[in-house]
Amino acid sequence: MPETDSRQLIAADLRALITRIESSMRLIDAAMLEAGLSEMGLAHDDNGDPAGSADIFVLDDVTPRYATASAALNACRAGLGHALQCLTESGSPA
Repeated sequence: MPETDSRQLIAADLRALITRIESSMRLIDAAMLEAGLSEMGLAHDDNGDPAGSADIFVLDDVTPRYATASAALNACRAGLGHALQCLTESGSPA
């Protein structure tokens, strides 16, 4: 059944994309956490010493970009999940 095979291949590809998006979202979350710790002066250098000085404050303009990217990836993940659901409802399970 070529249609079933095609549907299974598409479903597998959608699942792989969802997995990759979730991985990217975890990386963004980690970067946002690191940026937040750095902004609060809680980040440490490679030696375990606090990075920078308590007298120096850096305003982080990167976090909003991370949040925007995360929201976009979340929307993509939702769309791919919906596409996968539609595909599997259209016939035999993928």
